[in-house]
Amino acid sequence: MESSAAVLVEGLTKEYGPVRALDAVDLTVRRGEVFALLGPNGAGKTSLLRVLVTLTLPTSGSVEVFGHDVRNEASRVRALLGYLPQQLSVDGALTARENVWLFAGLYDIPWRERPARVSEALDRMGLTPAADRLTSTFSGGMVRRLELAQALVHGPRLLALDEPTVGLDPIARGDFWARIRELRDRDGTTVLLSTHYLEEAEDFADRVALLHHGKVQAVDTPSALESRLGEGSNLEDVFRSFASDDAATSGGWKDVRATRRTVQRVA
Repeated sequence: MESSAAVLVEGLTKEYGPVRALDAVDLTVRRGEVFALLGPNGAGKTSLLRVLVTLTLPTSGSVEVFGHDVRNEASRVRALLGYLPQQLSVDGALTARENVWLFAGLYDIPWRERPARVSEALDRMGLTPAADRLTSTFSGGMVRRLELAQALVHGPRLLALDEPTVGLDPIARGDFWARIRELRDRDGTTVLLSTHYLEEAEDFADRVALLHHGKVQAVDTPSALESRLGEGSNLEDVFRSFASDDAATSGGWKDVRATRRTVQRVA
């Protein structure tokens, strides 16, 4: 019987040699929700996503995606999800259509279905007019929409997004999130993301998890977490309350966030 949860994480530990990136993490992501992972660099957000999308095996514990175990049913899990990594995942020497076609092949979409599926994915991201342009001519926002089209071409039930809007200007970020909202509202797509942009979590996430030193410190809605600290508190205050040692040693959360905003994903 399929699990009622989209993602179920129990006792997940991930070690890289002597470094414990995740330490007995328990987490449940409900179907159809937007769930955000927050935490400083090194908190374990990317490690959790990499285990989830079967890029690395857990050291111990378990992760299930719609009831399928990432260790024993990796192929089934990959068929259920789309993944947007931090790293650039398009080829600038190919057109947008060719890039999405390549992913359609990776997801084993039958040959006769590929033209329609590729065209649909491009259209949903507003890229039909630019479908036959080289990707090297795209803006950063267009590249991210193309990467989302790649991740959606096989109709996944879960989207895993690792820092999806880093380097995008405010207009491109707003456009990206409008499309994510449409996916959730129209298709019931579950979204699990990591982000350094606290305002994104406040505006778009149904619930958030705060990670620190590989452990989950708190899970709740943004408003519920803010209310714990009293009237007038925001999500940045909540973050600081759980990660104050990192704030003191790394220049503060605002400095980290400002630095991340200067990153350009596409030259």
